[in-house]
Amino acid sequence: MTENGMWQVAIYLLVLLALVQPLGWYMARVYEGKRCGLDFVLGPFERLIYKLSGVHTDREMGWKKYLSAMLVFNLLGMLFLYALQRLQFYLPLNPQSFSAVTPALSFNTAGSFITNSDWQAYGGENSLSYLTQSLGLTVQNFLSAATGMSLLMALIRGIARHETAKLGNFWVDTVRGILYILLPLSLILALGLSSQGVIQNYKPYVTAGFVKEQVIPMGPVASQVAIKQLGTNGGGFFNTNSAHPFENPNIVTNFLEMLAILLIPAALCYTFGVMVKDRRQGWAILLAMYLMFIPVTVMTITAEQYGNPALTKMGVEAKPQHNMSTGGNMEGKEVRFGIVNSALWSTATTGTSNGSVNAMHDSFTPIGGMMPLWLMHLGEVVFGGVGCGLYGMLMLVIIAVFVAGLMVGRTPEYLGKKIEPYEMKMASVAVLLMPLMALLLSAIGSVTHLGIDSLANPGAHGFSEILYAFTSMGNNNGSAFAGLNANTPLYNIAGGLEMVMLRFWMAIPVLAIAGSLARKKIIPGTVGTLSTHTFLFIILLIAVTLIIAALSFFPALALGPIVEQLMLWGQYGH
Repeated sequence: MTENGMWQVAIYLLVLLALVQPLGWYMARVYEGKRCGLDFVLGPFERLIYKLSGVHTDREMGWKKYLSAMLVFNLLGMLFLYALQRLQFYLPLNPQSFSAVTPALSFNTAGSFITNSDWQAYGGENSLSYLTQSLGLTVQNFLSAATGMSLLMALIRGIARHETAKLGNFWVDTVRGILYILLPLSLILALGLSSQGVIQNYKPYVTAGFVKEQVIPMGPVASQVAIKQLGTNGGGFFNTNSAHPFENPNIVTNFLEMLAILLIPAALCYTFGVMVKDRRQGWAILLAMYLMFIPVTVMTITAEQYGNPALTKMGVEAKPQHNMSTGGNMEGKEVRFGIVNSALWSTATTGTSNGSVNAMHDSFTPIGGMMPLWLMHLGEVVFGGVGCGLYGMLMLVIIAVFVAGLMVGRTPEYLGKKIEPYEMKMASVAVLLMPLMALLLSAIGSVTHLGIDSLANPGAHGFSEILYAFTSMGNNNGSAFAGLNANTPLYNIAGGLEMVMLRFWMAIPVLAIAGSLARKKIIPGTVGTLSTHTFLFIILLIAVTLIIAALSFFPALALGPIVEQLMLWGQYGH
């Protein structure tokens, strides 16, 4: 990794760290119902929403009622988005007269966007109307992100409260998350992106050219890009996502969009510390995320800067020097961003449940492509999606506390609450559901004609494409190894079911743990109580995270990117 590359990564991570505390403090004020600075402007709108919808803000919910409200809300959103796609030909704001989306693809896309996955088996500029993009996809980007943050708030209250069954009100949490957090941040980011050339209009597509006519797509892009990044949604307006110059025209927009991807997930760690009245807990989790994110980012950049020996032998790319200051694998990357910003984006987008891309992961070297894939195998808890990343990490914290308790022979505790078999069972279900379904569907895709016929590449790389697809959908990520044609009945239906089931099945054990912990009494700490903010516990938490991922996915990685890299070295040399 070059010195220039190290400075780029360092500046990015330091700017992110500088924003964690102020934004985290602000979000804690929002969810605790305290004055946050925007009350005078947005308070009347909030109260009007509650009045029109009949929400009683003083009525808190138990975990089952909270879960039911969340499921009904998202089911209605899925039905609305499905209908919007099927009827778009007859609806306004369709200047290109796009026909209705097919049933299987409509199901996949609806499931994708309500689950914060934004997996795209279509080209947006070639198949979706402006109404579908803005009223359907962009609105669901707000709603799915707010849902993830609401579930996290319920879990935090379960940890912080004692001897109660109340976890807050789902409707209040969702409204406040959208109104006070997502909308203001999206407005600021959209204005910044528009000032740099990201388009925002409802014009018909433009034709240009004298010898050969070219169609240039238009649309309300900046508004969708802002929430796609801040909400860790990732669904691009255009097929090539943030590699498209209308979505990401220069290095300024690239930095702002990358920063937006990790901003809320990182800041929520500080929010957690504030709400449980121990800020050290939030900093400890954030440090664990940093310590896992940095090595993976360095390895991805190094692998791409070293280059592809097959392309080097053909003379397509320069042979890397000993300091890697020249050469490197530029296949599938935008010249305006280069290797470092492409590789950094790839780890940021797969560490979270974002999935947006500014380079094609399918063109990365085998090891360079394996690193983003492996971040998803960790459960996308290295920052993770808004809300879901931190509650996924808290499931691993519970497992780590339980393991530590077994090692020293005492009842495990976390923030004054005993961690008993019920919490451990629920945490295990939450952690193991994704590997089970992702590996099962990858196996089906690898041995059936319906799965194999979609591959553009045979052998180990083809297997990596299938594994990446079902891992991405299972983690509600949405990025892909684009050599796989996923717009087929198998991938649309199986992938849609996987996204919906894993998003909402995981919510059940998370809320069950929240309800169980909220009912417990606080146990005073003693000299034998495990401190969960120390560096020793951070290392234990990282070890538990890595071991679970390694035991679940290492055999599959050995059949895909690892053997592909070994074959590449064996055929062309290092």
